[in-house]
Amino acid sequence: MTSSAAWRAELTIRRPDGAAADRLVAALAPEAAREVPRARSEILRPTPESVRLRIEAKDTGALRAALNTYLGWVDLAEATEAVAGA
Repeated sequence: MTSSAAWRAELTIRRPDGAAADRLVAALAPEAAREVPRARSEILRPTPESVRLRIEAKDTGALRAALNTYLGWVDLAEATEAVAGA
């Protein structure tokens, strides 16, 4: 996204270990790479056990939509791991 992005949010998700963080990145990466007209996201790894998601959007509606979407995917990934016993 260009510097015209006026709204930003950062989420840090802590996982029990590096392998769980790797799985979360693998689940989120395809979506973060997609082109979205009003928002852009980036996945970072500040520590082996954490995943940081940085979202930039042109307006509050796009930021809210992106946050809701990513939080839903994180919740789904964690619920899937719990069921799978990972």
